[in-house]
Amino acid sequence: MPKILFVCTGNTCRSPMAEAILKNKNLKAIEVKSAGIYASPGSEASTNAQKVLDEKNIQHNHQSTLLSQELVNWADLILTMTLSHKTAILNQYRDSAAKVFTLKEFTGETFDHDVVDPFGGNLAIYKETYQELEKLIEKMLEKL
Repeated sequence: MPKILFVCTGNTCRSPMAEAILKNKNLKAIEVKSAGIYASPGSEASTNAQKVLDEKNIQHNHQSTLLSQELVNWADLILTMTLSHKTAILNQYRDSAAKVFTLKEFTGETFDHDVVDPFGGNLAIYKETYQELEKLIEKMLEKL
């Protein structure tokens, strides 16, 4: 059973949405978690991330988690939202290189490797990020 870890900056917008989207697919063969490189542990997902997930009828009960060696060891695949997240992980957890990719890199996107950060933006920006994540996660599942 593959264990997938989504990583963003604060673990309140992109990675929790990605985690919720994948969990909502109810795939028994996949475990999923999310974390943030600079997360403040115990924070809820941002209000607009929660609103978007609610609109899509996606269950979520999120508390932010700081990326740790334990999570890196747990994961079979670490998918980051940006190239800078990937670089930060590779710098801190050097032995994880074989399993760390940006989400776009893993799904075969050949241009910009970053998922847009909606943090602080309006609901429309969060909806755009959700749509982007939904498409990328579908591509990811095809590749798995």
